[in-house]
Amino acid sequence: MSDLHALTLAEQAAAIRGRTVSPTELVDHHLRRIEELDGVLGAYRTVDAPGARRAARAAEARLAAAGDGPGLPPLLGVPLSVKDTWPVGGLPFTAGSAAFDDRTAPQDAAVVGALRAAGGVLLGTTTAAEFGCSAYTETVHATARSPYDPGRGAGGSSGGAAASVSAGLAAGALGSDGGGSVRIPAAACGVVGLKPSRGRVTTAPGTDAFGLATAGPLARTVLDAALLLDVMAGSVPGDGSTLPASPAGHFRSCVEREPGPLRIGVLPRTDGWHPEAALASRRTADLLADLGHRVEEAPPFDPAEYVPDFTVLWSMLAAAVPVPPEREDRLLPLTRWLRARGNEHSAGRLAAAMASLTATARTICHRYDRFDAVLSPTTDQPPLPVGSLADPDDPERTYARMLAVTPRTPVANLTGRPSISLPLHWTPDGLPIGVMLTARLHQEGLLLSLGAQLERARPWHHHAARQAAVLERATGQNTARPERGTR
Repeated sequence: MSDLHALTLAEQAAAIRGRTVSPTELVDHHLRRIEELDGVLGAYRTVDAPGARRAARAAEARLAAAGDGPGLPPLLGVPLSVKDTWPVGGLPFTAGSAAFDDRTAPQDAAVVGALRAAGGVLLGTTTAAEFGCSAYTETVHATARSPYDPGRGAGGSSGGAAASVSAGLAAGALGSDGGGSVRIPAAACGVVGLKPSRGRVTTAPGTDAFGLATAGPLARTVLDAALLLDVMAGSVPGDGSTLPASPAGHFRSCVEREPGPLRIGVLPRTDGWHPEAALASRRTADLLADLGHRVEEAPPFDPAEYVPDFTVLWSMLAAAVPVPPEREDRLLPLTRWLRARGNEHSAGRLAAAMASLTATARTICHRYDRFDAVLSPTTDQPPLPVGSLADPDDPERTYARMLAVTPRTPVANLTGRPSISLPLHWTPDGLPIGVMLTARLHQEGLLLSLGAQLERARPWHHHAARQAAVLERATGQNTARPERGTR
C-alpha cells in the first residue's frame, strides 16, 4: 500500500489488529516518508530507525503470540513521534538547544513510557523551539515548516511534532503546551492539538513549578487525539497537581457520543484578527448554532490582564534551565534575553507574580464560567512566513510579536483549563486556520465530544490532497507514488 501514512492513528491500529498490515511494514513506510520529506519540513531532530524497527518486530511477535485473543495494547505497532523537550531513553535530548547537543536522555519521561506500554513505536524526536520558549520553531538544528506551505513556519514550540503528524511522518505525536505550544502548531499545520487540564498528565521526571505546562497530543482526528490522551493520562508520586484516573477508554467513548446542547461563548473580534481568522470564528459559531447549541457573544478578553505577570514566570522558567556558563553563548537571542530578565527578578517578585496570576485566573474563570466552552481563533494570523517573528537583533520585539499573534492561548495554561485547536477553516490559498475551544476544568471529554461533532459536520481530511501537491512541488517527487524497497 502506497498510502499507509494517510490512515488515521485509529485506522492504523485497527489494520494491525486485523492483520492487514504488519507493524514492520507500517514503520518502514513511515521511515521512508521521513527520508523523502523531512529535508523540506524539518520535523525531526533525531530519527531512531534501528529502535523503531526493533519495536516493530517486538509488536509483531506480540501479535503472533496473542492469536485471536483479547488484551492487545491499544496502540500496538502504531508509529509515533515525541517532541524533543521530553526525554526518550538513549536518544539525544537537546530541548531544541545547541547548549545540549551532546546530551543523551538516561530514561524515558513517564508519559513516553506510557506510549511504549500502549504498544506505540517511537520513530524519533521532533524539532522543538529552544526550551519550548517560542511560538515558532526555528533552531540551530532545523526549522519546522507547515506542510501546507513550507515557506511558512509550523508554529511553536511543538512545531516539529505538528508537522510530523500533518505530513504523515507519524500517526500521532506527543507535544507539550505551556503557553499554547501544542495548539499554535496544530493551527499552523492543520491538525488537532489538545492541551489537557492541569494534572491530567504527569510531567515526570521533570517538574513544572508554576503549573503552566503539560503534555498534549497532536493528531489528525479528534478520535486519534482521544486515543492518545487515554494512554497519556495519569500521575506519579510527587506530581504537584493530579486528577483521579479516568476509566480505560473514557476519552474515546466521549468521541462516540453527542455532546448535547451546550452554551457556547464567542469572543468578540479585535483589531488584531486577520480577516480569515475572524471568518473562521464566525463560521464555526454559525455551525455550532446549526448543530443546536446556544451561541452567545462572550465578554471581551484583554491580554493586558495577564501579560506582565506571565512574562515574569515565562522568563524565570527559561532562567531555571541549568545551562553551563561556558555554553550560554550557544543559546538563541530570545532565550538569552528571557534568561537575563528572569535572573533579574527576586523571589519576592516571583511570589507576587504568582499570587497576581492566581487572582487573574480566578477572575477569568468566573467571567466565562456560564459557558460550557469559549470559542475564538487559535491564533490571530494564518501560518506566518519563516523568520517573520524572530528578530535576532531585538529579542524583546520578538517576544512582543509572539504575544501579539497568540494572545489567548496562554490563558488556558494560567487557569489550568483544557483547550483544543481544530482545523475547521482554510484560506482561499490553502492555509489552515485553527479554531480554539476552551472548557471548564477537567472537561476534556466535553471538548472531545464537541470537537468530534464539528469534525463530522465539517470534515477536514480532504485537504490532505492539496498538501500532497504542495509537498510534491517542494520535493520534486510524487509523494504518493508506489513504494520502493525498504532501506
